Parts: sequence; structure tokens; C-alpha cells
Amino acid sequence: MSTKKVTKKELLVTAKELSLKSAAKLSKNDLIHAIQIAEGNVDCFGRIENCDVTPCLYRAECQS
Repeated sequence: MSTKKVTKKELLVTAKELSLKSAAKLSKNDLIHAIQIAEGNVDCFGRIENCDVTPCLYRAECQS
């Protein structure tokens, strides 16, 4: 389980790999949501209390 927070720079690299448009203009939370959707996941970042979804790259800051 990751305890390291993901940087916006890292998110922008992932967004580019997923061909997300205008990613740099998004807030970090919105960028994470867009990546989650593009990967076929629910855009749950920061929206679920007591989340038990694993593995999750964003758990360190989502549940903090």
C-alpha cells in the first residue's frame, strides 16, 4: 500500500499517456478524477469515507 502522495507532475504524465486533453488546466483533484474515469474506474477520490478499495495509487492523500 502506497503512503506517498502523488504529485501533479506525475499525474500530468499519466494524463498524457491516457491522451487526456487540457489536463494541465485541471485542479489536482479534478485531474485524479479524470484519470480514474479514463482508466475505467469510479471517480471516487475524496468522495468515500472509510474506503476499502485496494490497490489505489491515491490512498495516501485520499484517506488523510
